[in-house]
Amino acid sequence: MLNFLIFGPPGSGKGTQGVRLAGKFNLLHLSTGDMLRAEIAAGTELGKKMSLIMSKGELVPDEVVIEMIANKIDGSSGCAGFLFDGFPRTVAQTAALEDMLNKRGMKIDSMLVLDVDHDELVKRLILRAQDSGRPDDSDPAVIENRIDVYKSKTEPIIAYCRERGIYEPVNGMGGIEEIFERLAVLMQKHF
Repeated sequence: MLNFLIFGPPGSGKGTQGVRLAGKFNLLHLSTGDMLRAEIAAGTELGKKMSLIMSKGELVPDEVVIEMIANKIDGSSGCAGFLFDGFPRTVAQTAALEDMLNKRGMKIDSMLVLDVDHDELVKRLILRAQDSGRPDDSDPAVIENRIDVYKSKTEPIIAYCRERGIYEPVNGMGGIEEIFERLAVLMQKHF
């Protein structure tokens, strides 16, 4: 099975592209945010544990998120692999994900990183706020903070993946379709 990470700062289009790419390549799209909400809504033991943690305003520990992903992988069949969207967010999470995959005879095959100009990110997030009603995307201070957090916490994963030869930068500027084609060409090489 092939495993792809799709990365980029807030507003880079990774969620939009991730869903489309997963469909094209028969990959299971794993969005940890969606998975957390689904576990809680289903009332699973893991969901109850996460709900208790989140109700205190705390972050769900890495090992709990890894357990949730492992459960999803172990319960999946009929797909060509997995596309991770929104996870990992730190180098420690990347190492934990690699370890979990290695125990299953798998690895991270590619880290696709959408490169988008700062001004374009801000423009896209403001438009998203108008279109989807996400208030966190309409406040310029919140937008700048989210981009700063991405740069300080998440961007170090790029160096980690570059050392492993799996980092693949992608021009994330332009229309949805042309960005999709760039990503699809890179991914196709792995099949």
